[in-house]
Amino acid sequence: MDNHALLEATRADLGSPTIQTVLIVDDDEDIRTLATEPLVKAGYRVLTACDGSGMFAVLNNQPVDLIVLDLNLPGEDGLALCRNSRGARNIPVIMLTARSEAIDRVIGLEVGADDYITKPFEPRELVARVRSVMRRSYQPLSPPEAPPPKKAKFQGWTLDFSNRRLTDEKGRVMILSGNEYSLLKFFVERANQVLTREQLLTLAPHPVLTDGAAQRVADLQISRLRQKLHDNARASQLIMTVRGQGYVLAAEVTFE
Repeated sequence: MDNHALLEATRADLGSPTIQTVLIVDDDEDIRTLATEPLVKAGYRVLTACDGSGMFAVLNNQPVDLIVLDLNLPGEDGLALCRNSRGARNIPVIMLTARSEAIDRVIGLEVGADDYITKPFEPRELVARVRSVMRRSYQPLSPPEAPPPKKAKFQGWTLDFSNRRLTDEKGRVMILSGNEYSLLKFFVERANQVLTREQLLTLAPHPVLTDGAAQRVADLQISRLRQKLHDNARASQLIMTVRGQGYVLAAEVTFE
């Protein structure tokens, strides 16, 4: 096999878009075969090259997901190839070397290798390391979490979560107690949902109450909050009573 020859090993289901491709770069044909067979059995598509020229010939013509790169190669060595490859492509690299000195492994990692394996190697170890690097390199990114809203606006009112302040449409501040703020925040976060008295009573500590006493406490809390919102209890248009069920904040709420 000449210096630029390529050996491609495939499985019958090569056409599957989920198969990942591993490029093995080593000047020893026995090592290339030893590495190829277990990777093919593990479900990978495997390409091989003898040296740096063959490596870049592959990379310039087809996609590769991971490179297993020998440190000692004729011509440009593995460290230089790793550095050059990482400078132009973001392909993970596992360094393959007969050297066992720690300094060689450190240098390999410093120039951009993701892992290393020393010769002689167990085929199962090679497969395990390839799988591990693939997982680390290609795990799906979680979408960034949206920052929590700082304000809620509804019917001319603005509830500022950062300073626990309620202001009207003219910017005038309406002082809220801690329990009133918690109750209003609970409502705006669940606008147009019916909330039971039992749900509302969980927002502040209370002694054990009978059902009738608990209902009166919840009603009193709602009455005080309505006063702060200038919401007439007899003809409420904001915090409305749902007979036999509880209360609902009947408003369109926007968050900023």
